[in-house]
Amino acid sequence: MPNGTQTLAPMESTGRFLQPVWDLRHGYEDWLMSPLFPVFLSIIVYFGECIPFMMVDLYCSHQKWYLKYKIQPDKEVTLPQIWDTLSLTFWNHVLFIMPAAMAQWVWTPPTPLPELAPTLWEFVWQQFAALLIFDFQYFVWHWTHHKFRFLYRTIHAVHHRYHSPFSWVTQYLHPWELITVGFLTTTNTWFFNCHCLTTWSYMLVSITVSVEAHIGFDFPFLPSRWFPLGFFGGSPKHDMHHQKPLTNYQPFFNHFDRIFGTFCPPMSAGGVKSKALQDYERKTRETKKQA
Repeated sequence: MPNGTQTLAPMESTGRFLQPVWDLRHGYEDWLMSPLFPVFLSIIVYFGECIPFMMVDLYCSHQKWYLKYKIQPDKEVTLPQIWDTLSLTFWNHVLFIMPAAMAQWVWTPPTPLPELAPTLWEFVWQQFAALLIFDFQYFVWHWTHHKFRFLYRTIHAVHHRYHSPFSWVTQYLHPWELITVGFLTTTNTWFFNCHCLTTWSYMLVSITVSVEAHIGFDFPFLPSRWFPLGFFGGSPKHDMHHQKPLTNYQPFFNHFDRIFGTFCPPMSAGGVKSKALQDYERKTRETKKQA
């Protein structure tokens, strides 16, 4: 048996829905226990999710379906833009992510791999709770870096160089913002003493939701269409934040933006403005005239 494992009585794993998935680790324990595993997993998933959308932007931009679902169809994603965002992403990973990963590899002990998988309930609620916590944390960070001009110009303005986001804009960040997001994402599962399978899944969900928020499309299969009452923002909402930077500070959900009056109705596929967005823009113009 590998180090850190114990013989498991057959009845102990009975009824654990995720146990067959967790049992796939056998034979790969040395890889999975390494502190570098979640780092490389995150990098592979991030690049694996961005590359298909990059290819779509480069080679499908004149097709009808592309223009139908693009939120800002009049904005073209060009090769120089992709090169710019990829260059910053590359250097951020070389100069900041990889040194941090190597330090983690040296000082962090191997990840313990329990024999039992998490229960399905633990697996779901702990990830959702961690997303809610990150959403609040980044809402505060985001609002602060827009309201204080020094912070915006020095740090967050990097991310806003593109008013029409595309996939690689997801991590087109000043190093301080990248480090902050990485730290919060890594530590939020510590609140719940999560199973490592839950932690890894949460990291991948966070990456997927973040990429989806920046792709610049409003496809009918996106998560923002799944949640009732507009609870989840998704790509349309965050795309509007890049158009109107003093709105829509929450990265994933909408409740704090609605409570604090920073919610702006999103633009939908094909650049269509809903009545709610038209009313919002009309009220904003009237408020500016009265000021």
